[in-house]
Amino acid sequence: MRHAQGQTFEPAAIAAQALKKIEEAYNIEYTYESNRIEGNTLTLQETELVVNEGVTIAGKSMREHLEAINHAEALDYIRDFAKSDIEISVMTIKEIHALVLHGINRENAGRYGTVPVRISGSTHTPPQPYLLDKQMEDFMLRFGEMEAQGEHPVLIAAYLHEVLVRIRPFIDGNGRTSRLLMNLYLLRHGYTIVNFKGWTFGSRGGHCEPQPFRTASTISAFPFRPTDTRLEDVALSAPR
Repeated sequence: MRHAQGQTFEPAAIAAQALKKIEEAYNIEYTYESNRIEGNTLTLQETELVVNEGVTIAGKSMREHLEAINHAEALDYIRDFAKSDIEISVMTIKEIHALVLHGINRENAGRYGTVPVRISGSTHTPPQPYLLDKQMEDFMLRFGEMEAQGEHPVLIAAYLHEVLVRIRPFIDGNGRTSRLLMNLYLLRHGYTIVNFKGWTFGSRGGHCEPQPFRTASTISAFPFRPTDTRLEDVALSAPR
């Protein structure tokens, strides 16, 4: 392909640039929606300005700015991690969480909670702090079993999200961390990122009721599939 001034442009290079722009736009939308679920009031445009331009938005808290910046960095982290051969472990989860709470809660970033956690508006009671190590160990053991048994990646990703958010091992940032962990696994297996809309869950303090992990027969409306999917009836929906 030749430009009017005689410059030559390769179609592949143009396609790569277009794909990069689409990915960048989607990253901003995902960051915006994931933070909105937790009550962040930055708009989509404001999120883009904060993350890409370093703009400070008048009337918005420092925490809201940091939530946008941190989530964007955590998203870059899982994209890079997904391309590596490093095994997903408890340390991976802690590293994601440390990025999510960077500069917001230095004492607890990347560390399990040390005080009991309650979820406002929910009857679900997360485990006591002294049980977290064992529950997280069991969580990861089951994850390894599912991989060894050849479970479909969508089911494993759903497990990682749903069970981690039930355990809620951290003082804050559990929702964002669980969604990033789910998407890390999906990216590693050829899927695109799942972007739950903020209105699906409500604002901060109005989280959905955590549900027990369910099998494929009760999961519905998964929004996308990779080209080599092997389980035609597997699907996933946001928790109700």
